[in-house]
Amino acid sequence: MERHEIVENIRAALAEVLMRDFGPLAEGTRLFEDMHLDSTAILELLMALEDNIGIEVDPENLDMDDFRTVGTLTDFLERARKVSS
Repeated sequence: MERHEIVENIRAALAEVLMRDFGPLAEGTRLFEDMHLDSTAILELLMALEDNIGIEVDPENLDMDDFRTVGTLTDFLERARKVSS
């Protein structure tokens, strides 16, 4: 899966969790400040991404730095995909 496809999956999962549509997301978009996510929304986002991307994430191993921006979340998901495959 290409990086832009992961970003698109993040956009779709955010739309699902936040129940609103988004245009294209820049990798610099901040998840907490710009998208107004909280810890519950992050877990919902991860569950949606697990289904869409086919990864499994252990919440105990999460580092909040991975959720600063769309770009850092994309990096995290790329690493998770390598571990899952």
